[in-house]
Amino acid sequence: MLKLLFSRPRSSGYRILCLGAHSDDLEIGCGGTILQLLNQHKNANVRWVVFSSDRTRAKEARHSAELFLKRAAKKEITIKSFRDGFLPYTGTQVKEFFERLKPFAPDLILTHYRHDLHQDHRLLCELTWNTFRDHTILEYEIPKYDGDMGMPNLFVPIEEEICSQKTDYLLESFQSQRDKHWFTAETFRSMLRLRGLECRSQTGYAEAFYARKIVLEQD
Repeated sequence: MLKLLFSRPRSSGYRILCLGAHSDDLEIGCGGTILQLLNQHKNANVRWVVFSSDRTRAKEARHSAELFLKRAAKKEITIKSFRDGFLPYTGTQVKEFFERLKPFAPDLILTHYRHDLHQDHRLLCELTWNTFRDHTILEYEIPKYDGDMGMPNLFVPIEEEICSQKTDYLLESFQSQRDKHWFTAETFRSMLRLRGLECRSQTGYAEAFYARKIVLEQD
């Protein structure tokens, strides 16, 4: 499914825009998919944006992004310092930054789920759709205490090796989160296993997305 939807000729660059509200969102929500895409597309150009961080988390976020994007042919990592939990109240500045992302002209955008109960996540999803009107947008999910998991409609089977790599990178990079009850290898593996079960992945693992609008181009 991943190859069918997202393959492009090797002679053309494959541009991926990764949007995360907080320092570990992208890695948790779609880290496995990113790793697999970069294994498949040797000429990928990735723009990686994290909107909310403090000094400690910004350092962790950059370290993590470097790990996940090791195979990217080209990458640009941006770590912003908007206040955690207050993105909707600084919407003008966030929207202005989104406008500056337009020239990147991504082939694929990874952003938060529209019905995520975290206000920062919802705002980024809303601005993604407001800003990019003719692009492939996939919304990823973040497990949390709120219990807002839904019924995604697009699944990406993940190789066992990639599952381990994703989990290892998360635990290595985000030391400041290790004391949180949910930030464990078991949490991340269980999400991959659950979505793998739902799509009958041959590997047993998958990441899931909400694809509200997919247009398949004819050759």
